[in-house]
Amino acid sequence: MTTSCDAEPLPDNPWEKWGWAFAAIWLVFLTFPIIAVAESEVSVAATVGAFLCIAGFAVANVLGYSSRLDPWWALGAMVVLALATAPVIGIGIISFTPYLAILSALRLPRPAWKWAVGLWAAFPLLSLLDIDGFPTFFFLMLWPVMIGGVMLRIFGEREQLAYAARGEHAIVAERERVARDVHDVLGHSLTALSVKAELAARLIDLDPARAKAELESIQATARQALAEVRATVGGLRAGNLEAELAAAPRVLADAGVTTRVEGSVADTDPRHRALLAWVLRESVTNVVRHARARSVVIELGPRGIAVTDDGAGCDGAEGNGLRGMRERVAGADGTLSIGPADPGTRVEVALP
Repeated sequence: MTTSCDAEPLPDNPWEKWGWAFAAIWLVFLTFPIIAVAESEVSVAATVGAFLCIAGFAVANVLGYSSRLDPWWALGAMVVLALATAPVIGIGIISFTPYLAILSALRLPRPAWKWAVGLWAAFPLLSLLDIDGFPTFFFLMLWPVMIGGVMLRIFGEREQLAYAARGEHAIVAERERVARDVHDVLGHSLTALSVKAELAARLIDLDPARAKAELESIQATARQALAEVRATVGGLRAGNLEAELAAAPRVLADAGVTTRVEGSVADTDPRHRALLAWVLRESVTNVVRHARARSVVIELGPRGIAVTDDGAGCDGAEGNGLRGMRERVAGADGTLSIGPADPGTRVEVALP
């Protein structure tokens, strides 16, 4: 069974899908070593060999961002091919380091990528030696490119962590929802079963026919509770205000409590009827369990619902039911007030 508590899947690494396109675009900067080879005073064979090495470097770089070639193998091939051009372009092989750094930053696992990028970032410092007339400022142009690759890696990892955090939050929120819903369903149903069982026990000798009817009602209520629990765990159940409004007087009557309803479902805001159904269910359950009331008034209106009893009043700490009710109401930007009704208790929910 699949429920909404399944964690949100982590996004695919974009560099595995589109990294090759990114790498292909940046190959334009291989123009520098290509020009250096073309201007070198070496044999034709050495020139052709250098061009082939640059082409192989480009291919390995693009494949390193795809699933066709392990990034470690791609880096190894790129290093070998870059070094192979050294006899032709000399210190100019430093121009290959940004490609090595960015591939390392974006494709190597942690923590290896950090050490690899640090290694490649150190090579441009050789330009300060002014070898072969190499421009000493060259490293200033290469480092920003490498830093860009590092920032892309950091932002990507932060995004992965954000997705994971959202997934974990969704799991926790769904667990709380299921726990709250199961509590509401079982609390109401078990209370109704308890009241009906007590009534049947008193009637077993006085009115066997009525006692039999109550036992059959117990069976029906138990089956309904089981179905509701299954639906709740599956994330399929939603409160039905009409059904709860029809069931409340019956449950209260079994407990010896009379009910008066002021207003109707049509008077309520359709957006909040599922929430109002949960509030009514929990309020009726609390009356039956704790209030020792003789009458209850249920008021329905466009702003919400109020349930007032003439029982013993409210005292003590709130239980899971009331806490769950507060969470539901707060989630709808509403307010829940519980106070004395002189006598009894009044539970009122106001919604926007």
